[in-house]
Amino acid sequence: MPETPTQQTYKDLLQSIESGSLRYAKAMLNSLKAGEIAHLIESLPPEKGKIIYDLIEQELEGEVLVEVGDEVQRRLISDKKPEDLAAVTDNLDTDDLADFLQSLPNQLTDQVLNSLDKQQRKRLEKVLSYPEDSAGGLMNTDTITIRAQVTLDVVLRYLRRRKELPAQTDSLIVVDGHDNYLGTLPLTTLLTSSSEVSVYEVMDTQVEAIEANTSATAVAKIFETQDLISAPVVNENNKLLGRITIDDVVDVIRDEAEHSVMGMAGLTEETDLFAKALPSAKRRAVWLGINLITAFMASWVVDQFEATIAQIVTVAVLMNIVASMGGIAGTQTLTLVIRGMALEQVTNQNIRYLFTKEILVGLINGILWALVVALVAALWFQNLQMGYVIAAAITINLFFAAFSGVAIPLILRRLNIDPAIAGSVILTTVTDIVGLLTFLGLASLFLL
Repeated sequence: MPETPTQQTYKDLLQSIESGSLRYAKAMLNSLKAGEIAHLIESLPPEKGKIIYDLIEQELEGEVLVEVGDEVQRRLISDKKPEDLAAVTDNLDTDDLADFLQSLPNQLTDQVLNSLDKQQRKRLEKVLSYPEDSAGGLMNTDTITIRAQVTLDVVLRYLRRRKELPAQTDSLIVVDGHDNYLGTLPLTTLLTSSSEVSVYEVMDTQVEAIEANTSATAVAKIFETQDLISAPVVNENNKLLGRITIDDVVDVIRDEAEHSVMGMAGLTEETDLFAKALPSAKRRAVWLGINLITAFMASWVVDQFEATIAQIVTVAVLMNIVASMGGIAGTQTLTLVIRGMALEQVTNQNIRYLFTKEILVGLINGILWALVVALVAALWFQNLQMGYVIAAAITINLFFAAFSGVAIPLILRRLNIDPAIAGSVILTTVTDIVGLLTFLGLASLFLL
């Protein structure tokens, strides 16, 4: 597969560093976007990542720190003083600075805050007063507001005096004299309408502001369904607080996707791929310990049928098939349900239908593959009864797998436990125990 331009750039950059051409490497590095540099650092062992970070110009450092994961971030700033951190984050947008500070230890956060000027601190405290995963925590305070009664000519002259607009500005926000949100004025409307008309005549009142306590997931859904680039944020009294832009929403969507994938293995989306062995082993040991407990439970079930296995060797050969089929079928259902919950597609109104549909799917697949496995088992071991037993066990286990795949995430959500993290372990335990218990139990009844 041919290398992409980005991959070639990374390769040239690393070769320059290894050959000692640091001046050339520094020039090449600082021509990249912050996100590209962050990706490069996260793709390297700690020592090389630190060399890359030390070559970055100060005005880029803050943006790179915001882009990397928390573990990598802590490693990169471990030797920096609070005043140095304040300096490298000086060019950050308020929302990015808030995210960065919330990832720091409390003592260090206070020291950095004290290093900021009064205006920066006031803006930051407004964002920090809301949870990180809310609209208020995502918002930026760099809004351009205008009044409804002025003409577009006045607005254009005002913008020219400013000389530049905040990033991702696709519309201006219209407020009254008390900063209450009224609507938006899209830049396309501003540029294509007569300069003599008032803002009130052409402003868009259909864009609803997002309340500051709205969850980040709900914000992402609003942006997706309404195709927004930016949206105003208000408090409970409709007073304008700031705005959310699409780049922040993309981060939310990416984090949620990573959380779902990593959560299945008991890890977090901030886990550093190149972290040192000991801390990585400690984190994973907890998950492995939980899995070991479930394995012992399945082994205990097998132990109860020791006599059956001793007398019928073919049972030992085939019993893992039943558990494996149930585990795969259950994981399919579990994944679909967790995704549906994340997209807010699973509601009290459709749960019964979801149960019925998934159980029906489980039974159809159970009967289909039970017949296939039964035929193979009967021909392989020349034992028709063995075929009947394993067919019945697979059908029963796939039924329970489908039921559990729906029920487990719903129960975990009710208990305020993340289904993405705990769901797969519980499901595997259920399908292993039910599969082994059913197969070995039926074998004891009909084959001895």
